[in-house]
Amino acid sequence: CLGEGHQCHRRHPAVKLIRVALATLLAATTVSCSSAPATPSTATAPASRTITVLAAASLTEPVNALAKTFEQAHPGSTVRVSYGSSTTLVQQVVQGAPADLIALAGTDAVAQLPTAMTATHPPITFAENALEIATPANNPAQVSGLVDLARPDVKVVLCVGTAPCGKAADTALASAGVTAHIVSREIDAKATLAKLRLGEADAGLIYHSDVVAAAGAVTGIPLPSRYAVSVTYALVQLTDNPGVAELAQALTDATAKAAYRAAGFGQ
Repeated sequence: CLGEGHQCHRRHPAVKLIRVALATLLAATTVSCSSAPATPSTATAPASRTITVLAAASLTEPVNALAKTFEQAHPGSTVRVSYGSSTTLVQQVVQGAPADLIALAGTDAVAQLPTAMTATHPPITFAENALEIATPANNPAQVSGLVDLARPDVKVVLCVGTAPCGKAADTALASAGVTAHIVSREIDAKATLAKLRLGEADAGLIYHSDVVAAAGAVTGIPLPSRYAVSVTYALVQLTDNPGVAELAQALTDATAKAAYRAAGFGQ
């Protein structure tokens, strides 16, 4: 101070302490803000894509299971499967129906595909299926062999002659020299199976895999070896869209073949 009557310009000790404390607090805040972790960025969601498959009706159970497994292993992927008679599916593709993959029963159906559709990705054979007699579970007509299908009291249902299952049935009957008492011919193997499950026919000729899929609702009777008929299944990749090659592999690799065997198919 300069004495009495003059304003004192000396800083009070308390003021100095406050200013030091404020400076320290400001420095700490600056360090805290600059060292704060950056906000994590949101992960990019898997790209959404749909893969369209056309498949023979007899493949319904194993292909549904394999498609579900594929979707779980490939987030964002949806497998859309349409089932039907192989001959009908080929006609749909030839007429422009969109499809990435087609799985067909019988070599005749595969041969109907235009060469342009099989040139880049040749057909992959992945399973086979044996034809057999099937009856409702309690076998009311007491059918035991092909010859019984000629009895007038036995109502027989077959696939249409243009479907692979129908061609196979006609071949077996011709080999045995049997003219069956046919009351209905259905569009594919599943429709034929449905007639037997409902008891609308006494017997039919369907695939072994369909008998397995029926889970006891029908009784299967294997054909004698001399009349045995089987069909092979092939997968054709029609496009190179994302994920299609991976799904083709998932439908034909060793794991898939084990699934087909469990469903009543052979290799």
